[in-house]
Amino acid sequence: MSTDPLDGDLAFARDDEALFARDVDGQLIRVVSATQQDYDSAVTLTIDGDEITVMKAVPSTDAQGNIVNDEHGHTVPRRTTIYDAVTTLFNRRRGSAGRRHPVPTLCHREHMQPVGVCRVCVVALGRRTDAGQRTEERLVPACVHPVEPGMVVHTMASPEPAMRERVEGSVRVVVELMAADHLPEKPTLAPSDELTALAARLGVDAARFRLEAREAPAADRSSHLIDVDRARCILCDRCSRACNDVRSNFVIGRAGKGYEAKIAFDLDVDLGASTCVSCGECMISCPTEALVFRRPVESRWRQERLEIAEQHYEVSAEDLQRHPLFEDMPLRFLQWNVGAVVGWHVKRGQALCRQGETGGTAFILLRGRFGFWKRPGGQGGLLSWIRPPGRGASSGTLAGPPDGELTPDDLIVGEMTCMNNQPRAATVAALEDGEVWIVRRNLLYVVQRDRHARERLDRIYRERALENHLRDVSFFADLDESERAACRKFLADRVELVRVDPGQVIFNQGERADAFYMIRHGHVKTTQAINGQQRVLSYMRPNTYFGEIGLVSREVIDSSIPPSRWDRRTATCTALDHVELVRVRRDDFRELLRMFPALLKTFVSIAQRRLTADYGWSPNVNGMLAEFLDQGLYNGEKLLVLDMEACTRCDLCVKACGDSHGGVSRLVRDGPRFDRYLIAGACRSCTDPYCLVGCPVDAIHREGSLETVIEDHCIGCGQCARNCPYNAIHMVSVGTGVADQRLAVSCDLCRDVVRHPGSDEVRCVYSCPHHAAFRISGDELWQRLAGAKG
Repeated sequence: MSTDPLDGDLAFARDDEALFARDVDGQLIRVVSATQQDYDSAVTLTIDGDEITVMKAVPSTDAQGNIVNDEHGHTVPRRTTIYDAVTTLFNRRRGSAGRRHPVPTLCHREHMQPVGVCRVCVVALGRRTDAGQRTEERLVPACVHPVEPGMVVHTMASPEPAMRERVEGSVRVVVELMAADHLPEKPTLAPSDELTALAARLGVDAARFRLEAREAPAADRSSHLIDVDRARCILCDRCSRACNDVRSNFVIGRAGKGYEAKIAFDLDVDLGASTCVSCGECMISCPTEALVFRRPVESRWRQERLEIAEQHYEVSAEDLQRHPLFEDMPLRFLQWNVGAVVGWHVKRGQALCRQGETGGTAFILLRGRFGFWKRPGGQGGLLSWIRPPGRGASSGTLAGPPDGELTPDDLIVGEMTCMNNQPRAATVAALEDGEVWIVRRNLLYVVQRDRHARERLDRIYRERALENHLRDVSFFADLDESERAACRKFLADRVELVRVDPGQVIFNQGERADAFYMIRHGHVKTTQAINGQQRVLSYMRPNTYFGEIGLVSREVIDSSIPPSRWDRRTATCTALDHVELVRVRRDDFRELLRMFPALLKTFVSIAQRRLTADYGWSPNVNGMLAEFLDQGLYNGEKLLVLDMEACTRCDLCVKACGDSHGGVSRLVRDGPRFDRYLIAGACRSCTDPYCLVGCPVDAIHREGSLETVIEDHCIGCGQCARNCPYNAIHMVSVGTGVADQRLAVSCDLCRDVVRHPGSDEVRCVYSCPHHAAFRISGDELWQRLAGAKG
C-alpha cells in the first residue's frame, strides 16, 4: 500500500498540473517536424463528441494567409494542431454554436506562430484504444499540440459536464492568476481588452489570488501614437511577434527575469526614443490595455462622405464587429481606424463603382438589388455618366439591362480592386434604393488574417475573377458569338485560378506540357537554354497567354520541333512579380481545340510565329532585355525618362519638383541607364503597385491617372517606403503636429499643382528647357530600345 502523502485527490491534482506540457502518453511535448508526406495523411479525431477529419500537415503561411515557399520553391509543411482542428469545426457550426470559440487564447492569434505561454487554451485530451476504450484525459495546450489519429478532445463546450467543468476550472485558475497581477479589483468590462472579457466570461474573482500591492511601473507616454502601461502586460509576446514576425521591424523584445520581466523597446529605452515606426501592429495585437492608441486616425475621405448626412453615416466599431465577415477582427483596430467603414443609403441609379477606374474601397451589400455592367476590354462602364459615390445622385435610365444582378446574399462587391490593386472590372449600380457599407482597403487586409473570413472572400474572388476573365479572352476573336458562349460554358468548370509569387518558376524547359495559361495579372518572363546558356526571349503582360506550343506541337509544321520534343516545353516561364494565372489542364485544352477547329488553327499559327520570333533574337537585344526586366521597368506605367543626349544636367527638373511640393523634391536625377535613356528615381505608377500593400491606416492609394496619393493622415510607419523596390517613396520629418513625426512623400504626377495653362505635362517635364524629360510606359520604352538595337 502506498504511503505517498500526495496519493489520492492531491496526486491527481499534481498530475494534472504537471502534465500541462505532456501528451496523452505522459511524454513531454516537443516541436514535431512535419514532412511533405504529411500533406496526404488524413487524421480523424473526436472533438466534443463530433468527429472531424483534417490533414496531418498543411502548408505554412504568412500573416496574410499566403503560402510560404522555401529556397527551392517548395511549400513548407506545418503540423496541424488541436486548435486548428477545433477552429475548423467551430467555423462549420458557427451559426448554431454562437460566436464564442470553445478554446480561448490570449497569447495566440491565428496569423501568428503559436508559442503556448498563456495556457488558457488547454483542452482535455484522451485517446480511444483499439478495443474502443477511452484512456484517461490529460490537460494539454491546444495551440501547440499536433493532432494524431484517435484523439478524443474535450473543450469548454464539451457535452460531458465533468469534462467541461475540468477544462473550464483549469482555465479559470490561470485567468484568475493573471487577473490578480494585471487587473484592478473590480475591472471595467472593455470589449477590446481580451483578458477582462475572458475574466467576465468565466466569472473570475480578480482578488482571490492577489498578493500585497506592488509598485506599478510608470506609464510610458513618449510615443505620439501608443501609450505603454506595463502593469497590464501579461507577457504573452503577441506584441513582439507582431513587430518582428508580421511587420519585420524588430523593435520589441523581452528584458529582465521573474517579476522584473517586461517588454522592452530596442535596448530598453522609451518607446518614443526607440526605432519604432508607429505602425500600430503591436497595439492592435495586445490582448490587454498594456498598449493602447492615444487618438484615433481620421481621414479626409471619411469627413468628405459624412458631409452628406442624409446619405452617409458612420458605422461604429461595435456595429461592424457584429457583421459575420468582421466578427473576428481586433476591435481595437476598428476603434483606432475610426470611420474605416461608412454606411451609404444608396438611391436607385447611383453607381457604387465604374469599370476601369482605380479605387481602394469595397462595398458590403446590406439591402437592395444591384446590377453590374461589363464592357469587354473596355475602360469605361456603360454607366460612365453616373457620378462616383458621395457626389450626389444621378437620375435617368440605366444604359441597357445589366449583365447580372447582385443581392446581399453575394455579400460584397469591389473586393477585387482592393485585393489585387487593379482597375475595376465592372460597373455596379443600384437597381433600387438600398444600403451598403463602404469598406477601406486596410480593413480587408486585416480581415484576411482570419482563416474563416479569408476563405469566404477568396472563394468569391476566384469565382468572379474566372468569370470576368473568360468574358475577355482574346483568342475567341475568330469565333462568332454563339461559339464564344459555348467556349465559355465549356471552360467555366474546367479552369482554375493560380497565384504565383515573384521569381517562382511556372514550368521549366523540357518538361511535359500539362496545361495552358492565361495571365490575369502580373508579368511573366520567358527564357530558353541554348548550348548551355540561358537567354531571355520576352516578357508577357496581363491578358496574354502562353504554354500553347507544347500542347499543339504535333500540329505545328515546323522543323524546329522534332518528334522527340513533341509535347515538351520549349522554354522556361517565370513570374516577374505577383502573378495570377487562369490554368486550363492539357486534356481540357485539347478537347476545346477538337470541339472548335478554328481555335486549333489560331493556336497553331500563334505557336509558329512565336517559335520564329524566339530564334530571331540578337545577343545585344537579349542582354538588354534581361537587364530591363531585372530593373523592373516592365512594371512602370509612368516612367520618368531623361534623354541624356539632350540633357545638360541643369537639374531644373529636380528644382521644379521641390518648388512645387514645399521644398521636398520627389525625384532623384539618377537611376539605371539604357542606351541614351536614364530612368530617373521617381514614382513609376507601377502596374503591380507594391506600395499599396499593408498600410495600416489606408493613407496611400491610386487615383484616375494611376498617380500615387499619400493622404495627410499618414502616420509615418514607412510600410509603403519599404514595400517600394525602386526607392521612389521617401520618409521626411514634418514640423507641424507632433514633434519629429515622419510622413511618406512620393510623386503624385502633380495632381494638386497648378500646371502651365494649355499644358498637361507634370512640372518636372514642363520645366526641362531642352525637352529631354518625358513620361512613358515600360512597354513604350522597350519598343524604343529594341528598335534602336534592331
